[in-house]
Amino acid sequence: MNRKPPVSPHEARKAAAKRAALNALKRARRTADKAGVKLSDWEGEFLAEVADRVKTYGRAFGDPEKGAAGQALSALQTVKLKEIAAKAKGEPKGLKRCQGFRRKTAEG
Repeated sequence: MNRKPPVSPHEARKAAAKRAALNALKRARRTADKAGVKLSDWEGEFLAEVADRVKTYGRAFGDPEKGAAGQALSALQTVKLKEIAAKAKGEPKGLKRCQGFRRKTAEG
C-alpha cells in the first residue's frame, strides 16, 4: 500500500489558510468581472501578485510580525482585499464608525 505520511495539524492549518486566501482573491476578481466594476491597475496587480506569492510560498508576506503564524495574508493585505471585494460588490466606501459615547446634557 502506498500511504501518505500523516499531516500535522500545523501543516493542515497552513494549507487551509492558503486555500482560503486563494479562494478569496479569486472571488474578489470574479465578483468585479461579473458586476462590470473596473478595478484600478493597482488593484488588479495587487490581486495577481498576492495570489502568485501565496501559490509560491504559501503566504504573501515575509515579516512574521505583519501577520499571524498560520495565516496566508498579512493584516493589511486582508484589509485591502476586503476593500476590493466591497468595491466589486458595489458597497459604499469608507469605514463604518460608531458614534461613541456622548455626554447627556441636563435639561430643565
